[in-house]
Amino acid sequence: MPRADAMTSADLARQATLERAAWWSWAPILVGLGALYVPTYLDLARTSWRTEEQSHGPLILAVSLFLMWRSRRALTMPAQHPQGAPGGILLAVGLLSYTLGRSQDIPILEVGSQIPVMLGVLLIASGWRALRDAWFPVLFLLFLVPLPGILVDSLTLPLKQSVSVAAEQLLYAAGYPVARNGVVLTVGQYELLVADACSGLHSLFSLSALGLLYLYLVRHTSWIRNAVLALSILPIGFAANLLRVLVLVLITYHLGDAAGQGFLHGFAGIVLFVAALVMLVVVDQGLGRVKRLRSDVVG
Repeated sequence: MPRADAMTSADLARQATLERAAWWSWAPILVGLGALYVPTYLDLARTSWRTEEQSHGPLILAVSLFLMWRSRRALTMPAQHPQGAPGGILLAVGLLSYTLGRSQDIPILEVGSQIPVMLGVLLIASGWRALRDAWFPVLFLLFLVPLPGILVDSLTLPLKQSVSVAAEQLLYAAGYPVARNGVVLTVGQYELLVADACSGLHSLFSLSALGLLYLYLVRHTSWIRNAVLALSILPIGFAANLLRVLVLVLITYHLGDAAGQGFLHGFAGIVLFVAALVMLVVVDQGLGRVKRLRSDVVG
């Protein structure tokens, strides 16, 4: 019995030594990634992250880094079957994209390059096992990539018009004196422009990030449940945007234009994400209840 305890202690000490060695092997990789992308993040902090449309960027980065830290055990375990060929191809593509984007000031290429770069590094350093454990934190960085202007312009106006029409109909049904001209709502003496940040593509983009993060964290085993939840993200995003517009209209109508454009405008943005999360949880709970009822019927 004492012999078993001694062997267990030796195994633990050996494992700790291997993990420390793995951390040291990752040190130059982390320094290299920092040298590449810290300047990129600083540029984003000075430009797009200051806008309301891209203000979710720092939160996306923080969540991704936190999830990578949670997966650190897979990265510090001894490498098994490193994948030099596919990893090298991904790394080369990512570095080429970074070089072109950085030199020609093309943010979509510069920021987007971190995805193939990090996936390639994971395959080269630790193989498929590390990629399997850390794929989501890396791909989550996609929500940092600035959307192409032509895509934003082509989709934002139809989204704003749809939200404006729905808001007008709901307010009219509730008895408010409301009229609409395009994406401008007139309620009483106030005119409100449905802005891009309130109901455009950027808003749906950030809400999609929230929905996918929720799916990753709950980790349901049923692919049907996951698929239904994934398909519900966009309708929930639209409903949350509509709720935000309604909240702003009602605040302006009852409390005045200063309240609608001041602190309560920012508060309505918080309402947007809280409402989306609550709706997603409600849909998830409803799917769980349906699954339990089906199990009871079959049983």
